[in-house]
Amino acid sequence: MPAGTITAISAQTRDSQRVNVFVEGQFAFGLSVDTLAREGLYVGQRLDEADWARLEALAETDRALSAALRLLAARPRSSAEMRQRLRRKGFGPVAVARVLERLLSFGMLDDAAFSRYLIENRQTFRPRGARALRAELRHKGVDRGTIEAAMAAYGGDADAEQARALAVARAALPRYTRVPDRATFDRRLGGLLQRRGFRLNTIRPILAILWHEHHPPSDEP
Repeated sequence: MPAGTITAISAQTRDSQRVNVFVEGQFAFGLSVDTLAREGLYVGQRLDEADWARLEALAETDRALSAALRLLAARPRSSAEMRQRLRRKGFGPVAVARVLERLLSFGMLDDAAFSRYLIENRQTFRPRGARALRAELRHKGVDRGTIEAAMAAYGGDADAEQARALAVARAALPRYTRVPDRATFDRRLGGLLQRRGFRLNTIRPILAILWHEHHPPSDEP
C-alpha cells in the first residue's frame, strides 16, 4: 500500500490479543497487541514505504504464529511438521522461519519431547513395533539421533518389543481362534502384526505360542 497516516486502531472482535490498523480510513492490516506495542504505533502516525514493508512482514509473522499456536493446541508437532503445515497454509519462508525460531525459544517446539509423546501415544492407544514407530517419526521429520534416543528411553530392546507384540496379538486373537489351519492363522495374525511394524523374528515365536495354546499338538494334522 502507499504511504499514509494511521487513522484508527481497534481491537478485533474475535481475538482480544489482536488489533486492526486503519490507514487513511481504510483497513490496512491486523497485528498482535505485542507487535503493536513493540512497534509503538499510534493514531496520527505517518507510515512511509519502508514502514509498510516492515509492518506487512510483521503482520504475516503474527498470522503465522497464530496458526502455529492453533496447531499446537490440537497436539504437539515436530519442527519439520510445523514448517510444512505453515508453508501449506501459504506463509512465506521468512515468516515461517521467524515463527519456528520463536516457538523453539519458548520450548513449544521440541523434537525430543515430541518423539516421546508420539511413542507413548501410539503405544497407549494403538501399540505397534519399533520399525513402525521409527518410520512414523522419520515421516514427521525427526532426525535419526533424536529418534534413537526416544526409542531407547521407551524400551527398544528385543524383550520389550516381544512383550508389546504379544499384547497386540492377544488382543486380536479372538478374531482368529476359529481359523482352521496353521498356515491361515500365521498369515492372518502374522499379517496384522507386520502391519503394526513388528519384525518377523519377533512375530514367529508369538504365532507358535498362540496357535499351540488353542490347538494342542494332538489336534494338528
